[in-house]
Amino acid sequence: MSNEQGVFLELDSAGTAAYHVGNPPDPRSVFALQQIDINIEQQKARQVSVDDFYAFDWILAMDRENLSNLQKIQPENSPAKLVMFGEFDHIADFGEVVDPYYGGQDGFAQMRSHLKTIANAFVHHLISSRED
Repeated sequence: MSNEQGVFLELDSAGTAAYHVGNPPDPRSVFALQQIDINIEQQKARQVSVDDFYAFDWILAMDRENLSNLQKIQPENSPAKLVMFGEFDHIADFGEVVDPYYGGQDGFAQMRSHLKTIANAFVHHLISSRED
């Protein structure tokens, strides 16, 4: 993914638990993202691995429990920055992103909007950091 400022991002998604490994995305996520022309139907859930801390510059946790799980497996010498994704936006309470899983379709549409806002703030942070 790149934008007009020339920032190139390679993105991946993974969970800290193994119980969804190999499963497709929640149909509500698929629908919410199809509304903005993003197709995730071919994705399959995977679990975070130690290799991820070397393959990616940033590991972004959605909530404190996942942050704690990630901190436990992050190797001491890994270059990845491990942070709460929501910290890049003032709307998230304590940096946590609300999980819409136990709600209806509206929660996924709201989450889509919220994640887009946070993602834009994150990209702005990356661009600002590059200019320093």
